[in-house]
Amino acid sequence: MNQELIPNLKLSHYRIVSKIGAGGMGEVYRALDTRLDREVAIKVLPADFANDPDRLKRFEQEARATSALNHPNILTVYDIGTHEGAPFIVAELLDGEELRAQLEEGAIAPKKVIEYARQIADGLAAAHEKGIVHRDLKPENLFITKDGRVKILDFGLAKLKPQKLTGGVDSEGETMKPLTNPGVVMGTVGYMSPEQVRGETVDHRSDLFSFGLILFEMLCGERAFHRETMAETMTAILKEDPPELSETNDKISPQLEKIVRRCLEKKPERRFHSAHDLGFALESLSASSTTSGKNLTTHVSAITEETVKPKRANLPMLLGGLVLLTLGVLAGIFAYGYFRQAPMPKYEQLTFRRGLITHARFSPDGQTIIYSAEWGGKPGEIFTTRGGIGQSRSLDLKDADVLSVSSTGELAILIKRQYLGQLTHKGTLARVPILGGTPREILEDVQEADWSPDGKELAVVRSVGGKIGSNSRSAKCFLRNGRIHQPSADFA
Repeated sequence: MNQELIPNLKLSHYRIVSKIGAGGMGEVYRALDTRLDREVAIKVLPADFANDPDRLKRFEQEARATSALNHPNILTVYDIGTHEGAPFIVAELLDGEELRAQLEEGAIAPKKVIEYARQIADGLAAAHEKGIVHRDLKPENLFITKDGRVKILDFGLAKLKPQKLTGGVDSEGETMKPLTNPGVVMGTVGYMSPEQVRGETVDHRSDLFSFGLILFEMLCGERAFHRETMAETMTAILKEDPPELSETNDKISPQLEKIVRRCLEKKPERRFHSAHDLGFALESLSASSTTSGKNLTTHVSAITEETVKPKRANLPMLLGGLVLLTLGVLAGIFAYGYFRQAPMPKYEQLTFRRGLITHARFSPDGQTIIYSAEWGGKPGEIFTTRGGIGQSRSLDLKDADVLSVSSTGELAILIKRQYLGQLTHKGTLARVPILGGTPREILEDVQEADWSPDGKELAVVRSVGGKIGSNSRSAKCFLRNGRIHQPSADFA
């Protein structure tokens, strides 16, 4: 079927109303579901799909898998079918515009970018958990509804388009799944990951690279690797670093730029381990931007200052006599009324598994908690959580213990641990970004470590002399510029 569908034409129990648009993967129509009396969108795929039974079968499997996702940030697929040999997909009808339409007006405000990005990450996480990789994430496949909800479109369709026999690359279209024909370049050139450019097998981390490219474009209004030709663009994706975001938009925070750059790592293993981790990083960034800047120490100081006020009111009792008695009674009445009205501390349980928590620290925003735990007798691992979430996320740092979090957002952790007795370990001190990554080892035989207020030095307690469990002792030192320094008198 190559003709355009006319109004009132029926595809099964769907009646065509009007054409909405067209793209590389077919034409889209507004239609009426006559059984449920609701409007839907129908995408009719090219008729040559029917000529390839294998592709048609993959299309049906992918459509079923996508329809099972049921996530608010993924287009809901209702049904599939065929009409005159051409497959079609029935999905929810959206009211709004593609992200591309907003990008045509230039960069988007960072606050709105973060909100969009969080929704995209949530949708990707839901799909990746089901083993579904998009493979062609780009602004044209992201739809913004009028109420501000982001919908990811066309999951799985990137597998289905046939490869050109000429070996050329379609700069704006999708191509087939690499597993079907290893070495074939797949995706939309400006939004491909390095592994897609090389025609390698891709996994969920390829979507995270494409996500980073979209995030970059939303923040600065330009593509990260846009060049004059497709070949130059592909070379840039493989070999060049993206421009500094802060040079194009000084309103972009260093933390947000760090998230973008981690998404755009050339090697998949250096990107976020999952869309869940990416979403958590964005959520933490969003929360920190709305806080007043008070950290835990500030709150503790404020509470302490308030709770000593009633005691200060009793100082006049030192005057003695009747004055003492009168003031004592008044102070008692005041204190009773004060504490009766003062709110009781509220406690919130953050973990629900059985095991041992060895360390827990607040992040610089005062909202995120980084902790290390040994759940169910397994080796220690580092997790992050936030109040109100009810779940923890692993930083994928196995057999590790968090010691301290710097004011600049860097973790001091202990790896390669050895048990010393009395719940004490020694091991190799390492540094790692708060968002996770590959630890950088800096010092052995460390028991404890803590960052200086400026995040430039580490105070360290080391285990020196003797063997484990015998005559070893602890010694203090500090690290500056990667060198060990003995403590001064005030340090000790």
